[in-house]
Amino acid sequence: MQIGIIGLGRMGGNICRRLMKAGHRCVVFDTNAKPRAALAKEGATAAGSLAEMIKTLADKPRAVWVMLPAGEITEETVASLGALLEANDIIIDGGNSFYKDDIRRAKKLSEKHIRYIDCGTSGGVWGIERGYCLMIGGPNEAVDHLDPIFAALAPGLGDIPRTPGREKVPSRAERGYIHAGPSGAGHFVKMVHNGIEYGLMQAYAEGFDILRNKDSEDLPEDERFVLNIPDIAEVWRRGSVIASWLLDLGAAALVKDPQLKEFSGYVQDSGEGRWTVEAAIEEAVPADVLSAALYARFRSRQAHNFGEKMLSAMRFGFGGHVEGSESIDPESKPKAPRRHKAAHNATE
Repeated sequence: MQIGIIGLGRMGGNICRRLMKAGHRCVVFDTNAKPRAALAKEGATAAGSLAEMIKTLADKPRAVWVMLPAGEITEETVASLGALLEANDIIIDGGNSFYKDDIRRAKKLSEKHIRYIDCGTSGGVWGIERGYCLMIGGPNEAVDHLDPIFAALAPGLGDIPRTPGREKVPSRAERGYIHAGPSGAGHFVKMVHNGIEYGLMQAYAEGFDILRNKDSEDLPEDERFVLNIPDIAEVWRRGSVIASWLLDLGAAALVKDPQLKEFSGYVQDSGEGRWTVEAAIEEAVPADVLSAALYARFRSRQAHNFGEKMLSAMRFGFGGHVEGSESIDPESKPKAPRRHKAAHNATE
């Protein structure tokens, strides 16, 4: 298929590369000419403007994937596309937009019969190799039309054991993507995903902070232990009930830098943790852990401990996020082990 991609940062550029590897044709645009030129050398067709991109997209209905930061820039880009596209064309917002904004945009675009899809995209800098977990919202016919795109981006079955009871019923979910529901549903599911991510990361951070401080002078001398934190992270990765990809990333960071001196401990939040807590309030659902994890990120911007450096290390591991004053090169992708190998299915 042919698809336009707007926004060629860490994820947008790699989404383009994964699609081209699967045989899809990409027309790309970014306000920065450098990533446009780089992808053009790899086989994409670079456009110098949104209007040029739309003219270059020959296959109808045209589909344009927007991979930009949530907020004003995405809002302006979607509005501009709405003025350029025609009936039955499709806009996909693959960023981290607020789901209520998706509902509003979908209604506005439907006045011109332009179809809008919101796609929560998880995978960070590893998505090009592992695939992207996709949570999709929008009209059925538009999602079905773009199934080859979503299937190419998703991880596939890989070598994860199949869930008992699903063996005879292959599904999109098993291959790493779902049509969650109408417009807004995809980003809502991704929003809650990120809220859970905050809680998981905070649990690891606090646990490792407790381990790290077991040699504190405030403890009786016979109760002090000097623990090998990298080894503990490694052993927990192997057969433990708390093994996870986040732990893999943390273990990789600890091997490289056991004291995590490269990390400031300043931990940003993308906004989705806040929205998850707001949704819990609207639904009157208790969310003690997710709320506490969000507040811990706020506190990290005032004082930093080992646990917060662990948070920074994990966040850099999956997304390449450079926090505060740390000196890590954002282009140097961490070498973390993968939990499963993506299947090489027919779309790849």
